[in-house]
Amino acid sequence: MPFTSTTNIKMYYELKGAGERVLFISGTGGDLRVKPNVLDGPLAGANQVLAFDQRGLGQTEKPELSYTMEDYADDAAALMDELGWPSAHVIGVSFGGMVALNLALRHPAKINKLVLCCTSPGGPAMASFPLHELPDNLSDSDRIRKMLAVNDVRQTEEWQQQHATRVDKMIKVSLEMRPADHQTPAFKAGAKRQLEARSHHDVVDHLPGIQKPTLICAGKYDGMAPPENQESMRDMIPGAELAWFEGGHLFLIQDKNAWPKITSFLNHE
Repeated sequence: MPFTSTTNIKMYYELKGAGERVLFISGTGGDLRVKPNVLDGPLAGANQVLAFDQRGLGQTEKPELSYTMEDYADDAAALMDELGWPSAHVIGVSFGGMVALNLALRHPAKINKLVLCCTSPGGPAMASFPLHELPDNLSDSDRIRKMLAVNDVRQTEEWQQQHATRVDKMIKVSLEMRPADHQTPAFKAGAKRQLEARSHHDVVDHLPGIQKPTLICAGKYDGMAPPENQESMRDMIPGAELAWFEGGHLFLIQDKNAWPKITSFLNHE
């Protein structure tokens, strides 16, 4: 098993592909045991991709203390150091985009090009959907139904009622994909600590300090990372490009043009 102990934490990671190096930072609840994942897609066909489980999640260590966004950024930097990666392109998706923003500010030399997918810079004005405010007592099915409407604003309660069979299948598939230990107290505690760290995310005032070629990728119907947040990041990060895709928070699997756009940005001058 590819584990490594950094100065911060024992981490689980996987490497796949060949070409220019890319560090991929996953979203809320990310776990490499859930298949298919980014290593099974187009990115690893065009680049050497390093993906990992973040602290509190998957097979990585779950310290019993409060986590911060700085911790997540420093974990990513420490993993790169441990594997002998002085720098790489960095892709952050959703929560991973928040981590990537912190990484770009705390460890700018680690990043060649930066891709921010369906994410937000935080703070009171540009926060993403407050996942930490969802009730703990929601059933798994009700939580998924809630998130369907947040991930894609077209999937309203009325839409879900009109497509009940399809929604039931989506819920069934989602539940079947989860590793069994996602129901354990250790996993739930780690996931909750991630959400707590996420709730304090705020790099808005520091966005002009990001001096890396940056591509912002967004879904037109994303209710998690609202369109106005994407436009604000584009305006505040020097030289940033904003690309829109058909879909919501999951546009990377909804729009076949998303990954080609990203790999072209990474691999061409």
